[in-house]
Amino acid sequence: MTRRLLAALASAAVATTLVVGVPAMAQAVTPNPTPPSSSGEDEVRKAQYWLDDYGIAEAWQTTRGEGVKIAIIDTGIGRAPAEFDGAVAAGTDVSGVGSSDGRTPVGAVDADHGSWVASLAAGRGTGPETGVIGVAPEAQLLAVSVGFGSSATRSFADQIVDAIHWSVDHGADVINMSLTTNVPDWPESWDEAFQYAFDHDVVVVVAAGNRGSGTTRVGAPATIPGVLTVGGVDRAGKASVDASTQGITIGVTAPSEELVGVSPDGTVVSWDGTSGAAPIVAGIAALVRAAHPDLDADNVINRIVKTAHPVGADPADKLLYGFGLVDAAAAVSADVARVDANPMGSLKDWVRLYRRAQSQPQPTESAASVEVPPLPKADTVTRASSPLLPDRDTVLYGTLPLTLLTAAAILVALGVTAAVRRIRLASRTPSR
Repeated sequence: MTRRLLAALASAAVATTLVVGVPAMAQAVTPNPTPPSSSGEDEVRKAQYWLDDYGIAEAWQTTRGEGVKIAIIDTGIGRAPAEFDGAVAAGTDVSGVGSSDGRTPVGAVDADHGSWVASLAAGRGTGPETGVIGVAPEAQLLAVSVGFGSSATRSFADQIVDAIHWSVDHGADVINMSLTTNVPDWPESWDEAFQYAFDHDVVVVVAAGNRGSGTTRVGAPATIPGVLTVGGVDRAGKASVDASTQGITIGVTAPSEELVGVSPDGTVVSWDGTSGAAPIVAGIAALVRAAHPDLDADNVINRIVKTAHPVGADPADKLLYGFGLVDAAAAVSADVARVDANPMGSLKDWVRLYRRAQSQPQPTESAASVEVPPLPKADTVTRASSPLLPDRDTVLYGTLPLTLLTAAAILVALGVTAAVRRIRLASRTPSR
């Protein structure tokens, strides 16, 4: 009944190693329309085990996501599948090679990826009980096509900045990013872009990446404070070996193996990867936003992480599961206290602590004249005196008389001397 479909999804290099968190292999289930099984049950719908196992079908009793917009920043959402009829509200291309509505798949080997992701988030199915149905089947999708490596004419960093701004400006309540850079750091231009989303009350959901495609640790944008990073588990709820990675920034975990998605041509495939776990959580975020329209993004994320089922008591388990396995029904209906901050951290605080502080403009001086009061009169200057230097009284009463007496004495002495000489000369004159 099924056949193998190899999806060789290669890593792309843009500045750093940039890859989409995609499966190494996809298994085709069957093209639409899907014939029912002998029991009359649709095989595609039956394969979507997470709908019951993670409380999604139960949450539908409260809401199916109506009125919420989920932006899928990925390789584009195909036009052909019936699962997307009426689902895509708007779209754009930031890669430079797609179509203006974001509905033309971009990429040589990963073009199907965006459609797989979108179908898990908000696919409509092909009927009430047939086809691929998303977690929030009444939410609207925004298709934002990006390209990786040579499949784009613009840098990946710039594409992400533009994609986030466009999504926010077109009313996104949730943004899904099933992609990774494989490195923890991110371009500085992303600081402003992601903060723009947070400032506009948008929930940003990001895939943690897959070891099977070369991601050995969580990479950006899953390392950015404030995003809800999603790790992956297998059907039994155990941390996936190849279809997930680990790290301290993981917020929650969701199924990442034996997933079902619809390709742009309508083919239904089975695939693995946190690229599928992320849109499941993005869909849950849409359900929470629809059920609690008064909650801000921080509290939407808080409901998801606080109602997740913890796994293990070892601190190392936190690296694999974050707060635990998501529970859509609890996230929608449980009594959860409100918070004042995003439990996944603050990008604004991180930037202030770790980015180089921007120089602040110096205050400009006022050009108005200021009247200065006149200075007081100067004090009379008293010259410094010394016992070694004569003052006025010393000169008048001491030095001057002494000088006169000395001069007179000298004159008298000269006169006496002259007189003595005359007498001596007179005594030596011979008599006649």
